[in-house]
Amino acid sequence: MMIRITFLLLLTAYVVTAQPAAPFASEIKAFQKEDSLHPPLKNGILFIGSSSFTYWHKLPSYFPGYPIINRAFGGSTLADQIFYFRNVVAPYRAKQIVIYCGENDLAYNPSFPADSALTRFKKLFSLIRNNDATMWVTFVSMKPSPSRHHFLKSYTQANNLIRDFLKKQKRTDFVDVASIMLNKNGKPKASLFTADSLHMNTRGYALWQKIILPYLKH
Repeated sequence: MMIRITFLLLLTAYVVTAQPAAPFASEIKAFQKEDSLHPPLKNGILFIGSSSFTYWHKLPSYFPGYPIINRAFGGSTLADQIFYFRNVVAPYRAKQIVIYCGENDLAYNPSFPADSALTRFKKLFSLIRNNDATMWVTFVSMKPSPSRHHFLKSYTQANNLIRDFLKKQKRTDFVDVASIMLNKNGKPKASLFTADSLHMNTRGYALWQKIILPYLKH
């Protein structure tokens, strides 16, 4: 009987340790370590979302005088932002949250409808409001990338749905970066992107800096 109990305990321990870590767990741990070493100021401006913010190297330097906290993790979706809300949003008590996310939700699943992206965004928005009703919510539109040009229609639909939703909410902004990133022929400006035709180069981020800056709150 004792041998059987010991075996079951060992088996349980193996199953627990063998379980794969949750997606982005290492990124979340890195944020927590950074916070333990350098606690961020309260009442800051929190940037969250996917790789377009993650790869914005030295993001705070683009907005001198603003208390920027970047907690975006590349490859993430709106569903991931919801899942990790208690880790990447709630602890910071920010006065404003700037969101770039949704692009991967649509790109990872071509059959995923634009209104489902809105549904996910509404859930994230609800979490934000329930956590802090006074926080200003700023959504940056999904960008048109050359490598994902075939998703442009879905991105445009989702952007419009989220924009219309935010128009009915208090203390919100919708920042349109998409339209200015298109040529006259309606195709993305390749000069704004790196060699992968997905992520932006310094020209792209300089453009975003000019567009986003007027929406940041002092």
